[in-house]
Amino acid sequence: MITLIALIITIVGALNWLLIGICGFNLVSWLTMGSEIAQRIVYILVGIAGAWLIYFIIRRKGRVDESFPKQDGREVRE
Repeated sequence: MITLIALIITIVGALNWLLIGICGFNLVSWLTMGSEIAQRIVYILVGIAGAWLIYFIIRRKGRVDESFPKQDGREVRE
């Protein structure tokens, strides 16, 4: 579950950078209504999520299969 949350947060961060690069629009700034503290928290969460995904990939030796994500070796069923 943590890996899925990290993936979602990282995707939001990547989309934010895409918007900044294409049209100069900062989605995080807009969502946090310009609050500098809230922006810092979001950026810290994105960084932690990215670090977790790096750890996840290294731990799995680069293997991500159709049963992604797994918890404690068990498949997560919806």
